[in-house]
Amino acid sequence: MTNKTHPVVAIAERLKGKPYLYGGVTPKGFDCSGLVHYVYLKAGKSIPRTTRDQYRTSQRLSIKNAQPGDLLFFKINSRKLSHVGLYAGNGRFIHASTKQNRVAAASLDDPYWRKRLIGAGRIY
Repeated sequence: MTNKTHPVVAIAERLKGKPYLYGGVTPKGFDCSGLVHYVYLKAGKSIPRTTRDQYRTSQRLSIKNAQPGDLLFFKINSRKLSHVGLYAGNGRFIHASTKQNRVAAASLDDPYWRKRLIGAGRIY
């Protein structure tokens, strides 16, 4: 979207600082897929709850074609697909971080995330 923040990104930006909670789907606490599910629901679009199902139902696209509001999928540890974040534009994404124990922004320039990024998907 040009000259406007994507609605789901705007919602996610307002949730930064909310606590991480495994299985969480509300501002009292979010896990990664719960955050993505929540922001899309608040923007008027119902999407699956789990990272795996979000991956399965999104249309795959190359990272270089990712737009604000698209989903970014990551492989953490040895699990094939274990983390999702919301692309915010300019190489940034918003996610529920277990390391920071809160909803936070991160950079795709960070070697940790760049190494673990496995794909992007778009919700229609």
